[in-house]
Amino acid sequence: MAEPKLLDMTRDTLRRKHYSLRTEESYLRWIHEYILFHGKRHPKEMGAPELEVFLTHLAIHRNVSASTQNQALSAILFLYRNVLHNDSIDLRVDAVRAKRRKRVPTVLGREEVQRLLASMTGVPLLQAKLLYGSGLRLMECRRLRIKDLDFDRRRSQSAIPRDPKIERPCCRMRLRRSCCPISNGCG
Repeated sequence: MAEPKLLDMTRDTLRRKHYSLRTEESYLRWIHEYILFHGKRHPKEMGAPELEVFLTHLAIHRNVSASTQNQALSAILFLYRNVLHNDSIDLRVDAVRAKRRKRVPTVLGREEVQRLLASMTGVPLLQAKLLYGSGLRLMECRRLRIKDLDFDRRRSQSAIPRDPKIERPCCRMRLRRSCCPISNGCG
């Protein structure tokens, strides 16, 4: 029987350790890019110098952000430590680091939010209102189901997003009546 492929072994390890699907996709993409960057050499044949060259290439030639470079580093370190079980390799990296940009948050005024919401319709409008009115994160909003919305309360409605890793509610969010236009039709 043939030995399993490296990316399949990585996928299995990520799933066994209960990493999220998004993390799995990202890590596999970065490991694949790392291998392709070095001419399809197996990572067992490479070490810290090759990792430094790859990370420096990301920062200088591809102009990635610092968080993207850190994500690539985390993916490759995961490969060496958890899949290849190579703790003896010296992976202290001295690569050129991407510069962190100063992040100035964009805050919309009430009028701007009203104009933005007025330009939307359907499901995107409902999702935008839920995000704006409740403080839900994007993926929490995307995973919400009708049965997660509680319309029985007289004064306030609430949304109960679930944690996908444990498949149960993780918190309760209060919604304003204007936030949820479906309450009349579904409640």
